[in-house]
Amino acid sequence: MDAFTAGLLQRIKATESDLTRARDEGDDFLVEVELAELDDLRRLAAEHGVEVAVSGV
Repeated sequence: MDAFTAGLLQRIKATESDLTRARDEGDDFLVEVELAELDDLRRLAAEHGVEVAVSGV
């Protein structure tokens, strides 16, 4: 795995964690921010052929 792929997957994992925390805290604004970030990261992964495991997030 190259550095780009590893970094991207790590950012996705961190964003999923942040999203879960925002949901748990009831922070609707932060939930929307994290969802947008996650969408962007998943789009970037798809554009570069990086497979992302589907999570329950």
